[in-house]
Amino acid sequence: MRRTTTTLLVALFMLAPLPASAQRRGRATAQKQMTSSSTQPTAAAKAAPIASVLEPSQSPLVSFRLLFMTGAANDPAGQEGVAALTAAMLAEGGSRAMPYEQITEAFYPMAAGFGAQVDKEMTVFAGTTHVDNLEKYYSIIRDMLLDPGFREDDFKRLKEDALNYLKTTLRQGNDEELGKEYLYNIIYAGHPYGHNNTGTVSSLEKLTLDDVRNFYKRNYSPANLVIGLAGGYPADFPARVQSDFAKLSGGASASTQTKYAQPKVAPGMRIEIIQRETRATAISMGFPIPVNRSHKDWPALALVASYLGQHRSSVSHLYQRLREARGLNYGDYAYVEYFPRGMFQFEPDPNLGRSTQIFQIWIRPVEPQNALFALRGALYEYDKLVRDGVPPKDFEAIRDFLVKYANVLTATQGERLGYALDSRYYGTPEYTAFLRASLSKLTLADVNRAIKQYLNPGNMRVVIITKDAAGMRDAIVKGTPSPVIYSSPDKPADLLAEDKVIEKYKIDVRPDQVVIVPVDKVFQ
Repeated sequence: MRRTTTTLLVALFMLAPLPASAQRRGRATAQKQMTSSSTQPTAAAKAAPIASVLEPSQSPLVSFRLLFMTGAANDPAGQEGVAALTAAMLAEGGSRAMPYEQITEAFYPMAAGFGAQVDKEMTVFAGTTHVDNLEKYYSIIRDMLLDPGFREDDFKRLKEDALNYLKTTLRQGNDEELGKEYLYNIIYAGHPYGHNNTGTVSSLEKLTLDDVRNFYKRNYSPANLVIGLAGGYPADFPARVQSDFAKLSGGASASTQTKYAQPKVAPGMRIEIIQRETRATAISMGFPIPVNRSHKDWPALALVASYLGQHRSSVSHLYQRLREARGLNYGDYAYVEYFPRGMFQFEPDPNLGRSTQIFQIWIRPVEPQNALFALRGALYEYDKLVRDGVPPKDFEAIRDFLVKYANVLTATQGERLGYALDSRYYGTPEYTAFLRASLSKLTLADVNRAIKQYLNPGNMRVVIITKDAAGMRDAIVKGTPSPVIYSSPDKPADLLAEDKVIEKYKIDVRPDQVVIVPVDKVFQ
């Protein structure tokens, strides 16, 4: 996924005292509007057709998240990438009144920014400003979204950025993100989710500015919008935003109620090996699951993923077995929700809501001579999890961790607003309360039942990025043993005994389901 942002410092304002006038406004707002992420509208909003999530407070900052229920899944056939390019034109293309260069200059003294994030079903525009700059800031971003400039030079620049992201950043510069993003293409082949959010090279090359204008007209409607506001805004401000965005000229909602079906995945493992000139070997694997945050079994699977490979955690199981005990790579993680840009951040972004989700294991790059052992090691540990479940000794600790981790995810005002919007999408309570209540009722039997029900080793999809693709394919197909090569042989006897099992561990895949993909064909 490609996310466009204009980022400037707002941290200085976090320490600024709240002006007396803003304190009065905040108190009035808190009295007149809801004080949580409840989606019940104010009296002023009831007459408006636009949904809102309002989080008033006495903060000196005001956060915006303007969420449109449209995204890459709405790309017309042959125009893959038009949703992302449209969002980029709105966030980085300027309004009719102000070119983008003037907007960045205007944002600078406000220490503010404005950016877009595009996923399959959601496009969110987000930014934060100090309450003293609210009027000027809002007038700029309002015009960016309601009266976009749609200049040809901006279109050419942003289209070239998108092409460079696919052809250079992903294909040639980032094995880890390349493997994960290509895995999603395989998992969702033939599905509306089945292309990178940025699009494909061939479709982007053909897109025109008129395609962007048409997508904007079809999808940017009041019915597709949820207005998210948080912070110390004036009491009458949400009604003003409602009134302004009611002027959107987009057609009737085509996607607000859309729920996408599970992809049809043929039984059996499939391995695609991307051949690229690279010094290491990156591995991603996974499959679709019919469980998202609205499902009763999501807390159970979230606990499973945390046990197996909590992102950036050094105490999770895969990390301990592959990184800590054997020193194979930097880290090994597992997920039950889409988590893009994982190599750049510690926590996932909000507003990536999806009807259908994935179970995924990410093996960060390993030395080529140990790549097949790492693949076998991950499958060995995964199969053991499916067979034996989460160990009782780990259950309580992981459950306690997840309750606290929810507070980390919602630590800032903007993040709390983002998760409140997600809670509206999934129909769940406020995120931290939802996790706390769900996990408090969760039992080890619930977790192990969910493992048996949803984690099916028989439909795993694997993507490997490596230089010697032919050698890797040959070794997998023939079942060639892959003994691990340690820089230091001083390892415990029980670990070495387990290595002997893993180096011959059967990868249950048919030869015709192991294919080599030249890197220049990926995302084409």
